Amino acid sequence: MSIYIGNLSYQVSEADVTAVFAEYGTVKRVQLPTDRETGRMRGFGFVEMSSDAEEDAAIEALDGAEWMGRDLKVNKAKPRENRNSFGGGGGQRRDGFSRNNFSRSY
Repeated sequence: MSIYIGNLSYQVSEADVTAVFAEYGTVKRVQLPTDRETGRMRGFGFVEMSSDAEEDAAIEALDGAEWMGRDLKVNKAKPRENRNSFGGGGGQRRDGFSRNNFSRSY
């Protein structure tokens, strides 16, 4: 499992996050997503630790804690939803065009 960290400062680095979470156990991985267009941090991240007990201790201690001028939101990460690039199902649009072949249906 992994931990979700929300409301992160945009200046935070993987080394910063690792240092804070290492106080509660062994940090296996830190992931800080960035915006594709700007390259800027998105304000959230994920941490994987060696055991569920270490993750639980980190969540208990850090959820709601103030760090780098922000109140952190820390909890168990939820599984990622399977989303396609269109943001919804396929099929017909209201204007009669199909998402797949762009031909008008009559």
